[in-house]
Amino acid sequence: MTRILITGGAGFIGSRLAERLAAAGHEVTVFDNLSAQVHGADGAETSPTYLKAAEAGRFVRGDVRSFDDIAAAVPGHDAVVHLAAETGTAQSMYAQQHYADVNVTGTINLLRSVSDDPGKSVRKIVVASTRAIYGEGQYLDGDRVISADPRDPARMAAGDFEVHSPRTGAPMQPRATDEECLAKPSSTYAITKLAQEQLILNFASTSGVETVALRLQNVYGPGQSLKNPYTGLLSVFATRILNGKPLTIFEDGLCTRDFVYIDDVVTALTLATEAEGVSGRIINVGSGAATTILDAAKGLERELGLSTAQEIPGMFRAGDIRHNFADISRARALVGYAPTRTFDEGVAAFAAWVRTQPVAEDLFDRSIAELKERKLYGEVTAAE
Repeated sequence: MTRILITGGAGFIGSRLAERLAAAGHEVTVFDNLSAQVHGADGAETSPTYLKAAEAGRFVRGDVRSFDDIAAAVPGHDAVVHLAAETGTAQSMYAQQHYADVNVTGTINLLRSVSDDPGKSVRKIVVASTRAIYGEGQYLDGDRVISADPRDPARMAAGDFEVHSPRTGAPMQPRATDEECLAKPSSTYAITKLAQEQLILNFASTSGVETVALRLQNVYGPGQSLKNPYTGLLSVFATRILNGKPLTIFEDGLCTRDFVYIDDVVTALTLATEAEGVSGRIINVGSGAATTILDAAKGLERELGLSTAQEIPGMFRAGDIRHNFADISRARALVGYAPTRTFDEGVAAFAAWVRTQPVAEDLFDRSIAELKERKLYGEVTAAE
């Protein structure tokens, strides 16, 4: 592949990918609408990720929701890396139409553009999918591995946040979730990403275009937006810390996430774009390790050299999951992927970058007020 189109290419992941692909000798086109929520009101002048992406290749400003925009960008490319999407679990629960328009309709527009291209140049599409598709993921129920169901809000309101066995009612032990886990999305974001992923994978059977989906875990690192209160847990925490505000940690702070460093994600996307024989496959991309939210907060404070109060009032949000970490054995086997940074190493690099950035306005409290207004936010009412 020599000519690669990256949709959403001016974002956190896309800009780093554009740099990597350009350095490897590929001809890169970056397609992005420069959303104000991600890039700020004057993104074309001040967004660092946009400026970085524009240096790496040709920039086309457009929106995947517009068929004409994406149809004009597709011709002449050998491959498409589809990153354009709305992310953020909580926001998706009240912005359903917007998430469907971007993630589903936008993907249909892309596929139609590839089909309608007179030159039929595109031979491969790689989509950045998400682990949110699994919902709670895989757990050990006795000696069986099961795909867990969503948690009971009544239990959570009583202070019980764990995932329970459908047979015995006992709390279950999480295990690394592999790609055979059943899809049980618990948010609008996850539902629309599942639809996006399936549209692209199915496209291979009717078009002859190779397709592959990478289910990304919690991506973080230098360049992540410090202004967006709806996505990027470590970025949200960093902005709170720099503004001297307390960290509100949901549930009991013992939820776990698989934090995967941005450079490792870029490596996985590059490998999948260049690999042969992976069409139709779903591949997890993560670190393969679980880190509690509380430990993540403490690690970030340590590396920033700042501390603030930590509030753990038992609040929870609709659509959130309890635990997750990825089984990445398929990624190792199919494309040669291997993570290179532990969480401690990655958070140190992230914090070093944060210290060089202007202190962003903290919008977290406003985002919580929006959830409360829409009754998508719960609190423990009685401890068990």
